[in-house]
Amino acid sequence: MKKEYNVGILGATGAVGREMMRLLEERNFPIGELRLFASNRSAGKVMEWQGKPLVIEEPCREAFEDLDIVLGAAENDIAKEFAQDIVDAGAVFVDNSSAFRLDPDVPLIVPEVNPEDVKLHKGIISNPNCSTVIAVVAIHALNRISPIRNIIASTYQAVSGAGAGGPIELANQVEALRSGAPCEPKVFSHQIAYNLIPQIGGVQWEGYTSEEMKLQNESRKILHLPELTVSCTCVRVPVVRSHSISLNLRFTRPISVREAQTALSMAKGCKLVDNPEKNQYPMPLDTSDQDLVFVGRVRPDLTDDAGLCLWCCGDQIRKGAATNAIQIAELLLDRE
Repeated sequence: MKKEYNVGILGATGAVGREMMRLLEERNFPIGELRLFASNRSAGKVMEWQGKPLVIEEPCREAFEDLDIVLGAAENDIAKEFAQDIVDAGAVFVDNSSAFRLDPDVPLIVPEVNPEDVKLHKGIISNPNCSTVIAVVAIHALNRISPIRNIIASTYQAVSGAGAGGPIELANQVEALRSGAPCEPKVFSHQIAYNLIPQIGGVQWEGYTSEEMKLQNESRKILHLPELTVSCTCVRVPVVRSHSISLNLRFTRPISVREAQTALSMAKGCKLVDNPEKNQYPMPLDTSDQDLVFVGRVRPDLTDDAGLCLWCCGDQIRKGAATNAIQIAELLLDRE
């Protein structure tokens, strides 16, 4: 194993890219050189890391030479444009966009769930959608007891999931409503303050949005359940950070509530918070700025004897994006 690795971040100036920088330091990733890439609007500007100034570079074909790993925090079109250049330079591209998630030649990894799939990479590894990451971390221990047949899910997604402008718009609208000023939506299609919006992404199939279909398509690949069916509704809610998900799971054989709670209490990446009699359950405020997925409200499904219902929350910027990508990079170090 090398002692140090040269790492690049593609899309370093965005929320996820900045979080990646912070987490590389927090997790003591063995970095020899860190290089930052962003659009020509940011190229030449300086960001600080570990007390040192780093000049942002504009990505180009030759920019990735001598790098071992590139963490992708850019949009789909940027990821597609530079993926082959990164691979040709000899680096592994750990990409947070959706560009390659369903490519059969690209592993889709959640390290607590399918770390063994990382060995299948051919230079590109995909990071799943943030809600998918949170959901599969919450359910993978139960799936190992009894494979899941289908899922009914509702996601309650924080405004920061729409980018840095989301929390700003929420705060501005709250202030506008308090002062009687006009409340104009810009980031979101409707007012988000004191409201919720039951659509995230464009309509893709039979009224389901692109965001909703990700939970089925990506979970099938991560959990190795090609026949899994998922009916999902994604909702934007006026919460700043951390996504919440209501999950109704139907298994091939029944799992008792106690059996499920025991498995969840020992599951990698999970924290069982399940005592509603004492008002203890997962909430966004408690799960923000950390990497565990909190799981609770475990109870029988009253419509299916082989079903369970649960509620989970996780930080979509950390575990749903930046942390998961760095954990994938750490798997690469373990396999050298």
